Amino acid sequence: MKHAVILAHPKPNSFCGAIARTCVDHLRASNHDVVLRDLYALNFDPRLRAEEMPTAYGATPAADVAAERALLADARSLIFVYPFWFNAPPAILKGYVDRVLGMGFGYASVSGHMEPLLDGVTLASFSTSGAPEHWVNSTGALKALMTVFDLHLCGVCGLRLLGHEHFGGVVPNMTEEWGSDLLEQVRAKLDDLFELVSA
Repeated sequence: MKHAVILAHPKPNSFCGAIARTCVDHLRASNHDVVLRDLYALNFDPRLRAEEMPTAYGATPAADVAAERALLADARSLIFVYPFWFNAPPAILKGYVDRVLGMGFGYASVSGHMEPLLDGVTLASFSTSGAPEHWVNSTGALKALMTVFDLHLCGVCGLRLLGHEHFGGVVPNMTEEWGSDLLEQVRAKLDDLFELVSA
């Protein structure tokens, strides 16, 4: 099974970066095929330009988007890793969705109706915030984000949502033990989602 881990954090040594590397290493240890797309390291341009916007005749992706779509074409799993910024994904991830998962790849217009094109592909997310976990849940921040981002994306593109794990209290002075515990939770979640058996 091929997974695409999509990382959206500007600092390579961030905890999100550690989560993404943990996903890659743990999945590969179970003989899964994994590709890491570090959007900041790739200098991905999140801006959907006028010439890329869908028209009555379809949509023409830019060269970088066409290359990204080719890389994702045989992936059966998308794993997003990102921080909460103002209770939303970073702009670079939203732009990745706009440009890469848009018309012609994520969905198509058929006789005036939108048809999903990613049936059989799953979506899982790992997100972080400095805010405590209880605050993210009690304020409805995670539920709201999942409604407008995760669930909407799955509905339009036909993705099957596996889950969204959020880790609150991720701050610069967090203890190494706390970080290790969270990464172990990531491994356990991957085991649960994909029934992993290490080689």
